[in-house]
Amino acid sequence: MKITHYLYNTFVIESGDKKIAIDPGGLFFYFFRFTTLIPKYEWESITHIFVTHGDPDHYWHMDRVANVSNAPVICNKTMVRNIGGKALMLGPRDKGLAFTTPVENVHTISVDETIQLDGMSITGIKATHGVVTFKFGPLSKTLKPGPDERVGWGAIGFNIQLDGKSIVNLGDTLLHEKEWQSIKNPDILMIPIGGKTFPNTMDEKEAIQAVKIMQPKLVIPCHYNCPALFSKKANPADDKMFKKEVEKMGIECVVLRKGDSIEI
Repeated sequence: MKITHYLYNTFVIESGDKKIAIDPGGLFFYFFRFTTLIPKYEWESITHIFVTHGDPDHYWHMDRVANVSNAPVICNKTMVRNIGGKALMLGPRDKGLAFTTPVENVHTISVDETIQLDGMSITGIKATHGVVTFKFGPLSKTLKPGPDERVGWGAIGFNIQLDGKSIVNLGDTLLHEKEWQSIKNPDILMIPIGGKTFPNTMDEKEAIQAVKIMQPKLVIPCHYNCPALFSKKANPADDKMFKKEVEKMGIECVVLRKGDSIEI
């Protein structure tokens, strides 16, 4: 199994005949363009697309990757609505909550629900996106996820059983100590750690607590020190400290920069 990280919560997992894309979003930087996080040369060979929520950095190119690859999309049930007799997904590039995008092959899931798909067992995990604050010089705007807000829409994590391994990806989420007690010893845990300055996810200490609860074999921190708007390191975090604390528990921790891979 090969895992490649492309910033934020964007991963490509290759195992056997499967090539899974998690959160094929966009990079919003400098010239206000959402360039693709997963390189376009990878799109055609993608076999499955997992979406943790509808924020642009996670979702911007979802339909484009699906159209090129014909891969099924797996997402929260709240990402799809029946409008005029058609199942439409939240429009990746629409402003606000607009359900405008038809996708040929969608498999929806709820928290604690398990579905079987192409030899994989997939379980939905409780996830809650935190508030997001945008700063423009002396001005700022805070968005709180909710029924009328696009930010964090459809937030869900995934426990993917694939080729004898358990892969947990939490997306962007705050800490859920009680709900995560049932997740025991996954082989791989992908976990956000960049919520110290902007609390849209867990920070390092909260993520360490989540690791203690789940006791995974391998931890990959994500969604921190990412370029966004005019910053080269939005969601700052101390990955060296995080790695050290995780390894104190006897758990392997690998820090992957953009485009880095690990084989398991």
